[in-house]
Amino acid sequence: MWWRILIIFLAFALLGAHFMRFGQTLISVAFILAPLLLLIRHVAITRTLQLVLFLSAIFVWGLSGLDYVQMRISMDAPWLRLAIIMSAVTLFTLLASFCCQGVQRLRQARR
Repeated sequence: MWWRILIIFLAFALLGAHFMRFGQTLISVAFILAPLLLLIRHVAITRTLQLVLFLSAIFVWGLSGLDYVQMRISMDAPWLRLAIIMSAVTLFTLLASFCCQGVQRLRQARR
């Protein structure tokens, strides 16, 4: 189970780093501290973190990736590597969202 929590933490840290890049410190700190909520063993908290990761994969990484790739294409710059990297980050965040479900399943099995 520790590796699932590590993946969730890394996904939130990546999101925090993304927002730190734009100088949004409070949002960045919120994303970095969000996995600490997993210490509270409640279904609603785990589902909320899962929803945040899922929506972030779509609306943060997906839309940012599209914008960055379109910007590179319009400047006639190489864009394929960027598209692959942004796709990988999006898939990693979706994997972290799926890991939240695994954490919840293991907690219910231990009861």
